[in-house]
Amino acid sequence: MSEAGKPPVRVTILNQQYSLRAQGDPREVEQVAHSVDELLHSIAERAPSADSTRIAVLGCLHLADQLRTLERDLAALRSSVNYKSEKLAELLEQLEE
Repeated sequence: MSEAGKPPVRVTILNQQYSLRAQGDPREVEQVAHSVDELLHSIAERAPSADSTRIAVLGCLHLADQLRTLERDLAALRSSVNYKSEKLAELLEQLEE
C-alpha cells in the first residue's frame, strides 16, 4: 500500500499536533514520536527561555550525536566480527590439514 493510501497517524510533539503518513506499523510511528516528544520536553525544561525552533535544533543535534556514536559502535563491532571470523576460518583450515 502506498503512503497516500495509509491512514494518518496523529501524534503530538512539543505540544504541536501532527498527522503523519508512514510505511510500517503505526504504533512504531507513535513510539518514535513519543520519544522525540520526551527528548524535546526535557530540553525545554533545561532551557525554559528557548523557542521551539531552538529546542528542535538542539534535539536534532542530540539525535545526530547518538546516531554518530551508534554508527561508530557498529563499525567497531563489524570489525571485531570480521577479525574473529578470519581467525576462526584459519583455525578451521588448520584442523583440516
